[in-house]
Parts: sequence; C-alpha cells; structure tokens
Amino acid sequence: MIDHDVLERVLVASLRGGGQFAEVFAEERRSRGLGLDDGRVEQVASGRDRGVGIRVIVGNTTGFAHTADLTEAGLLAAAEAASSAARSTGDRAVRTVSLEPRSSRRIGTVRIAPESIDTADKVTLLERLDAAARAASGAVVQVSAGWSEGRRRILVANSDGLLADDEQVRTLVRISVVAQGDTGLQTGYDSLGHTVGYELVEDHDVEA
Repeated sequence: MIDHDVLERVLVASLRGGGQFAEVFAEERRSRGLGLDDGRVEQVASGRDRGVGIRVIVGNTTGFAHTADLTEAGLLAAAEAASSAARSTGDRAVRTVSLEPRSSRRIGTVRIAPESIDTADKVTLLERLDAAARAASGAVVQVSAGWSEGRRRILVANSDGLLADDEQVRTLVRISVVAQGDTGLQTGYDSLGHTVGYELVEDHDVEA
C-alpha cells in the first residue's frame, strides 16, 4: 500500500515535534456481495475503503490523525497533525527511522481467490442453494440466498523499526428459507463462512 521509504519519512516527520514514539496503521478493504431472492438476482454490491491512522506519543499525551489520502503529501500532513496534537517543548532532535520487515504468521491459506471467479458462477451457486431448499419440502414458500467476499490488507510501521503486514480473505454463503406449516410461517437460516477463498464451496456440501 505504501512504499517503505515513504513510511520512514512519515515517521521521521511525526517525531520532529518532540515525539517519543510514532506509529502508522494503514488498512484497505475490498468487498463484494450478491443476493438472490426467489430465484432472481436482487442485489449486486461492491465497495472499497482505505485509510491511514498516525499516532504520536509524547509523555502521557497521544496525538492522532487519519487520512484517506495515501500520497506522501497526504501522509505527511496527517503526521504533522498528529505531532501537533501531542506537541512537546522537550527534545526535538532529529531522529532517523530504519524499518525492518517482520515475518507474518499467516492464519489461513487461500487456494482460490474469490475475485478470480466469474459473477455468473457465483449466481449459479446461489441458484443451487435455492433449488436445494425448495427440493427439501413442498412447504417452502420463499428462499433468499447470498454470497459475500472480502479482502482486508493491513500494514503497521512504527518508530522502533517495526514493519509488519497482513492480508485476510473472508468468504460467506448464507440462506434463509420460509415454509408454511400447520402453525403458520416458520423461518430457517444457515450460513457457512471462513477466512478462506472460493474453495469454501468446493470443500463443503453447500446443498446440505
């Protein structure tokens, strides 16, 4: 998301006003969702959010600023704002920051990136869920199925030299069924989700 040399300059700028510690937290989220109601696609949504938070600590005071502008100019402006919020009259000697990447412990392995699968194939998946629900009983009067996927990238760098990142992929498939019984309408709901890719569908019996 942000070049390492830019991060170093931003951290140095954060400390310029006398800061004792500075940290940059950057995050980017991408999401996509599909909704199928009674066999028809009623919803297709996607989104992207990203931003950076910078905090500067001076003694017992913490200054914080955030921005959606990931250019160097935008980050430096946020660094100055955070530094100003924690301004100190103490030591303002120039400090250098040398970032050292740390290995990340990956929680899950993504075999099939969800975004690599055509939207038509995801619609077909929801149609399979719809058909399985209706085949379970003639009492079923309404079926709603949905698919959602998300990718989250995180980067953390601080003035102690820490540089670490993580990437999380989440997928979810859900279904809601309404059936007409002797006591009126009854609703059932189930979902299947994990921090994996599209293999979620291949590794589980979604019809069940």
